[in-house]
Amino acid sequence: MSVSEENANIRDHHRRLLAAKYELRRNLYKALCKDPSLPGDLREENRFKLSKLPRNSSFTRVRNRCIFSGRARAVYETFRMSRIVFRTLASKGMLNGIKKASW
Repeated sequence: MSVSEENANIRDHHRRLLAAKYELRRNLYKALCKDPSLPGDLREENRFKLSKLPRNSSFTRVRNRCIFSGRARAVYETFRMSRIVFRTLASKGMLNGIKKASW
């Protein structure tokens, strides 16, 4: 794993921690912004508070990454590894219960 891929994993982990920390607050502000029964100034105030939260505290900025290579695309969520790493480990027999299909 190169330095940039390692940094990407560290950045993603930091985003996950921030998203978990601000999740309740973000959901509250969002709900108060969308409630049409509230007065406009109260909704605007909560919209302002929502915009002041850290950008990386949003769950949309969290990306699943391979724990071995740091690759962001084609990552199997159950194994937390990319298809490339999965294939090499499976062909070496290092994953229990996984074998190459043949029929």
